[in-house]
Amino acid sequence: MAERYWIETLGCPKNQVDSDKLVGTLAVDGFEAAGSPEEADLVVVNTCAFIEAARQESIDTVLALSDVRRHGARLVVTGCMAERYGDELADALPEVDLVAPFGASLTGPPTVGGPVPGTPVLLGRKPLSGSTGPLPSRPLPSFDLLNLPRPAASAPWSYIKVAEGCDRNCGFCAIPSFRGKQRSRTTASILSEVDQLGGPEGTLGEVVLVAQDLSSFALDRSGGRTEPRLDGPATGGNRPIVELVAAVAERVRWTRLLYLYPSTLDDALVETILATGVPYFDLSLQHVSRPLLKRMRRWGDGSRFLERIRSIRALEPTAAFRSSFIIGYPGETEADHDHLLEWIDEAQLDWVGFFPFSNEVGTFASGLDGQIPDQLVAERLRECTELQDAITARRREELIGATVEVLIDAPGEGRTYREAPEIDGIVSLPDDLPVGSFVDVVITGADGPDLVAESGHRSGPAAGRRVPASAGAAP
Repeated sequence: MAERYWIETLGCPKNQVDSDKLVGTLAVDGFEAAGSPEEADLVVVNTCAFIEAARQESIDTVLALSDVRRHGARLVVTGCMAERYGDELADALPEVDLVAPFGASLTGPPTVGGPVPGTPVLLGRKPLSGSTGPLPSRPLPSFDLLNLPRPAASAPWSYIKVAEGCDRNCGFCAIPSFRGKQRSRTTASILSEVDQLGGPEGTLGEVVLVAQDLSSFALDRSGGRTEPRLDGPATGGNRPIVELVAAVAERVRWTRLLYLYPSTLDDALVETILATGVPYFDLSLQHVSRPLLKRMRRWGDGSRFLERIRSIRALEPTAAFRSSFIIGYPGETEADHDHLLEWIDEAQLDWVGFFPFSNEVGTFASGLDGQIPDQLVAERLRECTELQDAITARRREELIGATVEVLIDAPGEGRTYREAPEIDGIVSLPDDLPVGSFVDVVITGADGPDLVAESGHRSGPAAGRRVPASAGAAP
């Protein structure tokens, strides 16, 4: 009987892609998915280490799975916490059989006194104390997990990670310290993965491109990257991402981009996004106060952000916008906070996430003065959340009566282009609409972030959407 695995994924969509790669590798090696962690021979936790709350959730999950796994099952921790903390994490979690970094092979030959034949292991990190023998040495795959095999998409949409790492030096972020510099895949490898997952002319209705710094895709290879001055204009240099988006949009009906740095959202990229038929802009803004953004080592300010948003709305009035903001960054004044509240009210974004500042060891911000008391951070967070929740609810209510196109994700559940999968709201639908189809529906109600709709008619298969040649062609 084949051994069975269970993978628990925490954190962002990029982690989900990594887990899919692990699943693909295990499948190639003959392993089967378990119905629950209690039934698995191998339990893998793909952890998140972005902020303290995510790290605590990762540890709690590891301990909970350790408690429920069956006798003899192996527990492996991988992902961001494994890479960032390594042996320290291994010492802190004696329940774990192996702590392993990114990009390590899932299977390997047994070693003397080590794993028995057929036992899946994650290579690259020394065994925990008490293990019998070193792990075999094997070169890591290029681009970490990016080029490992991946199973066919189980839903009518899929995340695709186009690069690993980040070249930026934001004051609050530790990701470059353990993910490394940006390493972009080739356009050909990405398009091949799209095809393998169900396009072209296949069952995949939507591709969601993700990366730490998506709009800088392939600039690490081209040498054409120019960082904007904090007091300078937004710069271009987006041809690689423009070409990639245009090529993906030829293969699937919807192409969505997550995590766009504002300084590299130039006219060419905006026009290409609009041409895909998914006018959805996920902008990584973090704050709107110019002095605070300088302290964050970030580009821009609230007025420039509003100007860009208005210019996009002038081209496409129904464009949807998402962003995220850090509350309580060191030095954030009451004036900064009031400015953010005023900006949120003026911008009227569809979706916004607010996160309390997390003091990450080794980052520029960890040594800054002006640390904000937790109680004040919580109060500011509450004010921002209440304001944005009302804006989101109002924007959703404005859709009542409209006819919209939805992609059916699951029985009774779909999304318009306004909702990114697993992140934003959903559209509740009749259960009889075919999963994977695109259907025109009429919005009949709204409940906070979610919508209710009645079915109309099927609007077509999950085919690619033609992008004008002026928007760029795949190399």
